[in-house]
Amino acid sequence: MSRDAASRIAAALLLAVCAGSAVPAAAATKAPPVEIRIGYLKWGVEHVTLSLYDQPAADDGLAGARLAVADNNTTGSFTGQSFALVEKTVTSTAEALAAQAELAAAGVTLVVAEVPAETVLALADASGAPDQLIFNVAAPEDSLREADCRADVVHVTPTYSMLADGLAQYLVWKRWPRWFLLSGALPKDELWADALKAAATKFGGQVVEERVYSSTDTARRTDSGHIQVQQQLPVFTQNAPEHDVVVVADESDVFGAYIPFRTWEAKPVAGSAGLMPTSWNPNHEQWGAMQMQSRFAKFAGRPMSARDADAWTAVRIVGEAATRAKTGDAAAIRAYVLGPKLEVAAFKGQKLTIRPWNHQLRQPILLTDTRTLVSVSPQEGFLHAVTELDTLGVDQPETKCRLPK
Repeated sequence: MSRDAASRIAAALLLAVCAGSAVPAAAATKAPPVEIRIGYLKWGVEHVTLSLYDQPAADDGLAGARLAVADNNTTGSFTGQSFALVEKTVTSTAEALAAQAELAAAGVTLVVAEVPAETVLALADASGAPDQLIFNVAAPEDSLREADCRADVVHVTPTYSMLADGLAQYLVWKRWPRWFLLSGALPKDELWADALKAAATKFGGQVVEERVYSSTDTARRTDSGHIQVQQQLPVFTQNAPEHDVVVVADESDVFGAYIPFRTWEAKPVAGSAGLMPTSWNPNHEQWGAMQMQSRFAKFAGRPMSARDADAWTAVRIVGEAATRAKTGDAAAIRAYVLGPKLEVAAFKGQKLTIRPWNHQLRQPILLTDTRTLVSVSPQEGFLHAVTELDTLGVDQPETKCRLPK
């Protein structure tokens, strides 16, 4: 071997040794991932439903948020970000405020709130943290987006008006414009009934009569409950004006599930029973939703509810904003969420965006009979100058919300 050849081999060996020793050095200097913590306030008050089949799981909502954290971390492994959920269970507004203060003291100001409307307002008004952002995933009251709107709140769950409009569009498309409205006697029932009546007016329907079911309790747990209901409801619905569909406003879940098959006349039922509008249903499988349903079932051991889907979407909004803005800073994430560029994919056929005038998430409304997906609103033919999604709920020219610029 010549001296030049030997020199070249020696140089190559030295370069290889240096390169090998540089790998662990580079790994050692790699920055740790930026941690982004998201708070979750879980409402711990038991909710007893009319149907045992509909009783929510103990981790309803929370399981969706946990899966979204896992999804965020899949992307975060490539972007140098790490997401964590800080969970707190509360049973009153006072407990929620205390939990919020604890989260803020720990630097957690992005909070998913699965709490009633009055608690959402209290949380928004209590904190002075400039980077606070609350994601409402449980309160559908329109007032939270209108007269009582707050700059620190993003509403992921759809409003009563969005749900009612989604249902109304389908009923009008079916040429069932005459509605016999059965309303509950509790305050939330009245809000839901008002939204349904407004939707009828908006899209050309007509409430031919409204009757109020005065009982505020159910006969579900009595041995003769079905006999009592079977005798009462036909009489309750007797002698109604000519109608195409029975529409039920029973947000309190006292009587709605009893209405199908028990009315005096054989009519389809919609609203709180029969054909129901919702943000998500375990039978939704279009636009890749089957993949989500399967992943969630494997993750949580049960079907994915609307509350799970709303909580998942809220946490994914944070993840999307953090990824696009390339930051873990809560103030910067908040700015991106409330800015014009945010879009989030949620297996609904199109990207979801936030309405700038009241911070409500635009989204299609699913119409389901609990076993199948019947349709998705907005329906074909209901047009809008900006997006057909804004035919659902309060549009910008109608809003009473006045957020600071």
